[in-house]
Amino acid sequence: MGTPAGASGDDELTRLRARVAALEGGAAPGRPRREHHRVRSFFSGLLVVIGCVLVPLGLVAAWTADLLGDTDRYVRTVRPLASDPDVQAAVANRATDAVMDHIDLPALLEDVAPDQRPLVEKALGKLGGSLEGALRSFVHDRAQDVVASPAFEAIWTDANRTIHTSLDRALTGDQDGAVKIETDAVTIDLAPVVERVKERLVDSGLTAAGKIPEVHTDFTVLRSDDIGKAKTGFALLQTLGVWLPVIAVLFLAGGVLLAVRRRRALVAAALGLAVAAVVLGIALTVFRTVYLNALPASVSPAAAGSVYDTLIRFLRTSVRVCAVLGVLVALAAWLTGPSRPAVLARRLWGSGITATRSTADRAGLRLGPVGGFVRRFRTWIVWILVAGAALAFVLWPHPTGWVVIGLALALLFALAVTDFLAGGPPGEPARADTAGPGGSGAAV
Repeated sequence: MGTPAGASGDDELTRLRARVAALEGGAAPGRPRREHHRVRSFFSGLLVVIGCVLVPLGLVAAWTADLLGDTDRYVRTVRPLASDPDVQAAVANRATDAVMDHIDLPALLEDVAPDQRPLVEKALGKLGGSLEGALRSFVHDRAQDVVASPAFEAIWTDANRTIHTSLDRALTGDQDGAVKIETDAVTIDLAPVVERVKERLVDSGLTAAGKIPEVHTDFTVLRSDDIGKAKTGFALLQTLGVWLPVIAVLFLAGGVLLAVRRRRALVAAALGLAVAAVVLGIALTVFRTVYLNALPASVSPAAAGSVYDTLIRFLRTSVRVCAVLGVLVALAAWLTGPSRPAVLARRLWGSGITATRSTADRAGLRLGPVGGFVRRFRTWIVWILVAGAALAFVLWPHPTGWVVIGLALALLFALAVTDFLAGGPPGEPARADTAGPGGSGAAV
């Protein structure tokens, strides 16, 4: 007697359910599987959050290691300050004060012949104010001439090369080695500038300036006491160097790979990267205000602000790079997703490529075996292009936000060319609903 057809169907359904359960690791339908997904989602989110927290620390670590570990790079960074108006004004004021402290105005007039004193007083009086004020203005003009000359750039560069080790000690608190921080500031000795000012004064007829002894006066580059408790953190970040950014990226990548919905996790991780970078940028701005407000009255806030902005210039560039990169990656992941706007964008892309190819075919363009080759290895070509863009970004020395945008546009153009070459002849257009940038519209 044969087996009823219904019983056979039930047995087949039972076997299929058992196979599905086995493939799912023995989890029964319903709650166990949902709980498994919740655990994965929890740890995925945890890894992404840790990675986003490490991003700002990684940027600061790379900046610290780069700035403090390379004297030549530090010197190249601060060299433009020699032509900064605020720095020049502060240096000219310090040099003027140093010279005026060693000029005895009565003795200066005694050195002038009696019949020439009225002429000297008249000449100084033309500068306005009292005789001492007129003399100060005269000295300040000579000092301003010195700091505006090419010689000052050489003095500034040599001085900063000398104090680089002091800057390292100030930020990290490391007192090992020949150079030690004896005060609460990293300063530049302006004695060479004062000597140049004295020479200018003598050349201008103020021969008494030649009798001024060697004068040492300081220009503050960094107030190390204002770094405070952050010294230990700077030392740790310098030790970690470029490894901390790599660790942050690994945490983000691990969170995305562990996620149940990887595309959504990639969008979240990329946006988290951008937000973390923006938060660091805001923190740098806030710390700038706090730092400048803590400076003593003897330090020029404008010059100190210029020094601060110059020192963290590449750190701010890294912030912009991460923010732009995060937004672009999130946008790319979203455009390859199943949402209606993303599908519409891919259809518009595919329609544009198809229309362009049709026009080229009507104009007599024939690709021969090239089209077939690209169509056959299209997926490999797309991944090679993406890997090439990523490699260019990694190997680019100190990329900027514009570099990231430029690489993204270049990749987009290369993907468009690939889709154009891979398109079929008229009547056999590529599917617009799946053809996106690179033709990769499949869900992850």
